[in-house]
Amino acid sequence: METLDPSTATPYQRIGGADAIRKLVDRFYQIMDELPEAYSARKIHPQDLSESGNKFVDYLSGWLGGPQLYVEKYGPPMLRRRHMPYAIGPEERDQWLMCMQLALEETVSDVRLRSALYEQFVHIGEFMRNRGENLASCGCGH
Repeated sequence: METLDPSTATPYQRIGGADAIRKLVDRFYQIMDELPEAYSARKIHPQDLSESGNKFVDYLSGWLGGPQLYVEKYGPPMLRRRHMPYAIGPEERDQWLMCMQLALEETVSDVRLRSALYEQFVHIGEFMRNRGENLASCGCGH
């Protein structure tokens, strides 16, 4: 097996490519579906998580430096705009992050990558928040 140089490998390569991203996303939504403490985050998703999961895999592929699947299929992500119809406050953000942290811990063996990814997901989670206190402090200009 080829050894990747962490200084030159993309996060997409370091995580293990498409199969590893699918595993992460599947576990993420499984956790969200199973944990009662993720109820507020879960309820803003459709009952069938298949399409959400597929879109998230496509998004993460490009976000991590792999094929730009999401952009090819749907155009620019515009994440905040696409999520505006849903009330996302601190509770939903924190529940989403809890599910992601657990999924990362279970599916990403590279501790440094896992930590770096979680840190970026924290920023994304805060950027997506459109309800609650101190929205102006998110640094996103909204």
